[in-house]
Amino acid sequence: MQKQIVQTSTIVSKLRLLALTVALAGLISGAAIAHADQYDDQINALRDQNNSAQGVLNGLQSQAGSYQETINQLQSQINAVQAALNAGIAQQDALQQQIADAQAKIDQSRKYLGEDIKAMYVDGQLSTIEELATSKNLSDYVDKEEYRTSVQNKIDSMIKQIAAAQATLKQQKAALDVLVEAQRQQNAQLASARAEQSKLLSYNESEQAGYNSQIAANSSKISELRRAQIAANARFAGTGAPGSGATCGGGYPSMYCNIPQDSVIDAWGMYNRECVSYTAFKVHQDYLAGRNSRDMPYWGGSGNANQWDENARNAGIPVDGTPTPGAIAVSNRGFYGHVMYVESVNGDGTFNLSQYNASLDGRYSTRNNVSADGLVFLHF
Repeated sequence: MQKQIVQTSTIVSKLRLLALTVALAGLISGAAIAHADQYDDQINALRDQNNSAQGVLNGLQSQAGSYQETINQLQSQINAVQAALNAGIAQQDALQQQIADAQAKIDQSRKYLGEDIKAMYVDGQLSTIEELATSKNLSDYVDKEEYRTSVQNKIDSMIKQIAAAQATLKQQKAALDVLVEAQRQQNAQLASARAEQSKLLSYNESEQAGYNSQIAANSSKISELRRAQIAANARFAGTGAPGSGATCGGGYPSMYCNIPQDSVIDAWGMYNRECVSYTAFKVHQDYLAGRNSRDMPYWGGSGNANQWDENARNAGIPVDGTPTPGAIAVSNRGFYGHVMYVESVNGDGTFNLSQYNASLDGRYSTRNNVSADGLVFLHF
């Protein structure tokens, strides 16, 4: 599993690098825009965590389904073996009863044989002369002897037959006893396997609960971050809406503004319909028009609004507290800060601005007579 995760991570990294390269080419040549997979700010980092957690969760759910299917199969086998075991036990009982019945017949026959032998013994106290004398005739004497011998032989034969049948029953029961014991052991093994699968399923469900909890906590944090950022940007919230058709607010390219927010990366590593993407575009346009001496640097990966003044200082771009037309106003309030394009400056020192995503809705808006208090300005 670890190997698969590493391979997947490598593939995703390569795809992200490819997306960024295609995005740069798209702005210059009009080629197709590559879709983005990674976010640079905290909200989108949390989204990434949730996406990863959801991926693991989906795998766990699939695995749980496999566990449950195995449990169901084992239970079906247990039920089949138990049914056979119950039939075997019933057959055991039936054979045992037949053996007992045979023994009872043997005992009864032996009793009859014993009584007959006893009678013969009593009669045998008479001498042959005496017995002949008491018989009516010789024929009566012979008939009596033949009858006694016949009865004895018949009883003896019956005892032997019953004993043979009993021996056969005992052999059948012994074989059945082995089968029943094997079925008991098989059922015990199946029950053990089912218990192990149930244990794995329980652990799996516990892990699922953990990931669901993580996703819920991250979603809650995302909501809190959005509320905090909206509150921090409240002073800049103005009027306006995203453009439609070929033209968008502030001249922002339609290939960026007429698609879902954060779905593509622009030429400077910013996500579309974000404040940073719009202002990067405006700086680049002013440079092309000769109004700026510097073009917009590539700040992807470290381009949150509250990083722009530090990035500018590191790049030698002037940073101060005075607004000028074409400057970028930076607010470091909130979790990510906010950047705006200075359209013009008023006589009282306030300025008029254009922007995207002031309310975290990916929309274009403008605001007039904004105080420069608490802001810094980048002069490209």
